[in-house]
Amino acid sequence: MMKNYKIMLAYDGGRYNGWQKQGNTDNTIQEKLEGILTALAGCPTEVYGSGRTDAGTHAYGQVANFHMDWTGTKEELMDSINGKLPEDIAVLSIEIMHPRFHSRLSAKAKIYEYTIWNSKRPPVFDRKYVFWCENPLNVDRMGEASKFFLGEHDFKSFCANKRMKKSTVRKIYDIQFYCTEDKITIAFHGNGFLYQMVRILTGTLIEVGEGKCKPEEIPSILTALDREKAGFTAPAKGLTLKEVFYEEG
Repeated sequence: MMKNYKIMLAYDGGRYNGWQKQGNTDNTIQEKLEGILTALAGCPTEVYGSGRTDAGTHAYGQVANFHMDWTGTKEELMDSINGKLPEDIAVLSIEIMHPRFHSRLSAKAKIYEYTIWNSKRPPVFDRKYVFWCENPLNVDRMGEASKFFLGEHDFKSFCANKRMKKSTVRKIYDIQFYCTEDKITIAFHGNGFLYQMVRILTGTLIEVGEGKCKPEEIPSILTALDREKAGFTAPAKGLTLKEVFYEEG
């Protein structure tokens, strides 16, 4: 009997070309999963992700679903998948969902985290997972600027796809800053994010922290609806998909 399985994944995206399978490479997370599931099922099995993470972006809590006729337990299925995955990808949990559940279409909100290493000292052990910014950052000013992003706005200025034909309106519920001696982690909680939106928001906040942009300039950047007005695109390696939210039941 065909069942709809929901899995939560963690992966180090450093050596992959993003989540979504592509015609010119098989080096994507989706491609790796589909290859394993197709072998286990004995027939083509498509995997649907909650969203497309960029090349080099990581995940603590990516969600995906697929339909499979599996005669064993869900735990046995998870073990079978993990036994064939490379060491930088893992299935953390598995559930059987109702037939209409879809990891992307059913998602209500997501949290992405971006981590900055703010120090003159190189991030030797964290270098693959942070953006190294040597210039001292004024986190208070960055927090002040981030408040202008809260709520529902047209984020076209913060979308890397200049040919985007669908709506670029999104809602950000919260932006939190977590700081240690050398690290600044920014958590973005929203109902959805555009192509490279979190990385561009982060790049803009970094420019505010460096004094290159004032917090009060953010509203005019939003209303400009022009990518050229926003800050740089922070590198993918500092970005992690932390959590995807769904309605209970």
